[in-house]
Amino acid sequence: MQPTEAPRWQAVAMLVFGACVIGFSGVLVRLTGTGPAAAGFWRLTCALPLLAIMTRRMSGPLGRPTPIALLAGLTFALDLGFWHYGIKYTSVGASTVLSNLTPVVVTAFAWVFLKQRPRALFLLAMAVAVGGAWMMGAGRGGGTPVLNAPLGNFFSLTTAFWYALYFLTISEGRKTQAASRLMFWSGVAGAPLLLVAALLLREQILPTTLAGLAACLGLGLVHTAGQGSIAWAMGRLPTSLASVVVLVQPVVATYAGFLLFGEALGPLQTAGAAVALGGVVLAQWAARPRPAPSA
Repeated sequence: MQPTEAPRWQAVAMLVFGACVIGFSGVLVRLTGTGPAAAGFWRLTCALPLLAIMTRRMSGPLGRPTPIALLAGLTFALDLGFWHYGIKYTSVGASTVLSNLTPVVVTAFAWVFLKQRPRALFLLAMAVAVGGAWMMGAGRGGGTPVLNAPLGNFFSLTTAFWYALYFLTISEGRKTQAASRLMFWSGVAGAPLLLVAALLLREQILPTTLAGLAACLGLGLVHTAGQGSIAWAMGRLPTSLASVVVLVQPVVATYAGFLLFGEALGPLQTAGAAVALGGVVLAQWAARPRPAPSA
């Protein structure tokens, strides 16, 4: 399908769906029982067979990797590596919130280099969504203690930079490539990098329990369904809008961490979730296509 053949609401719905699915990846990383980089390796590796089947059925042979796919693999490997170490040292909710503070970087880059000039109302919506995400990360209401919150928060903030670069490369790659093919080759490029990092850092590579193995397989499914949906939608929506809409992800991750690990969920975090979602809705409304001028 060409971008003009898919209704806008369908692309937004797929983007929200993908963000909600990805929101559970932080929980699965905790459950794998492997090292942080190793969990990223299993996420990409377990997704490759599914992506290969999807690509062959929907758009023919796998072909060869393009430079933009390899660059996407590099940026996503860095994104997963830093984010998973953030999850190790801080809470799932805080790590996911901080790592998703990418709209500012993405919007600025798209404005300057891609000539996607945002409306003033969209900038306000972005500020509201980011502010809500910050409230979720700052609110602490007690719960399971973390290993090293400052270090984990630093890793998570660094992830935001790599996630922004990944967003931009995927957006550029979707101009010429199908989402499944782009995801497949970026996974082929990123998985070995994460495995090498895990070996150098002397991590636990293999899951030691059936639950850990199930979590690794679950990461592959989450990556295929979640990140694949996001990549599909990014071929049909402005990059800046996509970067704001995926702030639904930390809302899901925060509540999943609360339900499964007893992580902090105080009044400020609850209010922050509502503010972040309100900013997402406002951003979607502000980014709607302008009506064509009447004759």
